[in-house]
Order: sequence, then C-alpha cells, then structure tokens
Amino acid sequence: MGNNQTSFWYLENIDVLFCPKKMGNIDDNSHITKHFKKGEYIYWPEDISNKIFFITKGRVKIGAYSDSGKEITKAIIGAGEVFGELALTGEEKRRDFAYVMDNVSVCVVELAEMKALVKDHNGLNMFLLKIMGSRLLKMESRLESLVFKDSRTRIVEFIIDYVNEKGERVGYEMVVRKFITHQEIANLTATSRQTVTTTLNELRNDEILTFDRKRLLIRDFDKLKSEIA
Repeated sequence: MGNNQTSFWYLENIDVLFCPKKMGNIDDNSHITKHFKKGEYIYWPEDISNKIFFITKGRVKIGAYSDSGKEITKAIIGAGEVFGELALTGEEKRRDFAYVMDNVSVCVVELAEMKALVKDHNGLNMFLLKIMGSRLLKMESRLESLVFKDSRTRIVEFIIDYVNEKGERVGYEMVVRKFITHQEIANLTATSRQTVTTTLNELRNDEILTFDRKRLLIRDFDKLKSEIA
C-alpha cells in the first residue's frame, strides 16, 4: 500500500462529521455531497473561495494557467484527500482550477462551518495542517528539482514519489492503477510530453517498469531508485 492509509482512516470520520445528509439529516445545508462528471471544473481561478472539498470518489487535478495560457499542474489528488483548503488561510478568490479527471464525489463544506469544526476538533485541525504542510514541501521540492536537476531525473523522481504515494505491492512488484497521462507527468515535472515518453520507454526497455493507459507496474523498484542514485 501507499501512504494513503491514514487519509482513508480519517475520511471515515470526515464522512460522519461533514456529510450529515448521508445520515438523513436534511435540515443542515452547510455540508453536502456533490457529484461531478469527468471533464467538468469544480472551480476556476477568480471564483469565490468559500468552500472546502473532501474527495470520497475519483480524482481531481489542481492547476493554474500561465499568462501565455500554458497549463501548470500542481497536484493530482484522489479519494481520502482534500482541496480548496486555502480558503482557510484568507484566500478570497481561487488562484487555481480544480478539474475532474474521472467521475468524482466530493463532500462540500462551507467555509464558516469549516472554521467552526476546526475550532472544535483538534484532530481535524492537525489533519489540515499536515495536508498544507505536505503540499508546501512538495512544491519546494519540485522547485529545487527544476533548478538543480535535469529532465530525466525529475521524471524518474516523480515516478518514485508517485509509486510511494499511490502504489500497491503485488508480490515483488508495485502497481499504480489509473496511471496518469504522459502530458500530465510533463506538466508536473516541467518537461515535455516527448521527454516523458522517451524516459518511460527507456525504463520499459530496461525491464524496470511497464505501463499502459490503465496502470503502471514497477517490476524492479530498487533498480528504479538506482536510476537517480
């Protein structure tokens, strides 16, 4: 398993706390479950930042657009994870977009209600602080990689981190289901799609991994890590 176990454990408590409509409480409109279809946007830059979202199903891409219109992918997150949390830091308008990668269900919590819940539940407060701290560290790491490391190293490091977070052990191998596209990897590593494709093909030729549109299979994780040793 990857590192999502804690997130999934806490999500069970989140469902109880934040989605009372699932439990038949139809009088409380401060938190609801909403469903979005693949290809939809949950919010855009400049939208009012007044809600926090907890994913119960599916994947969401968080990103932004440069002045030239180029897409910048900041994170791809799935069930058990939260987004829109910058509303709690004083963000008034969204700086990012949230794009639905496959059919998604989210628990939506109004900002005012979220502040009250954070105040009353220390565990929730720590959960959100951990999420925000982790994302800040990832962004710093990506910036350092962009400055100090070549394209191939950035791609290999991304795959290692992605497998550590999303992968499941199957015998002596590691598998990531619902593998992301080469373009999405390029957006996350500040490289080109062609460079990503070339790197993955080289790793496949070396029998380190194999992949298709549905999954990534790491055949030799130690050998993969040695690529950046």
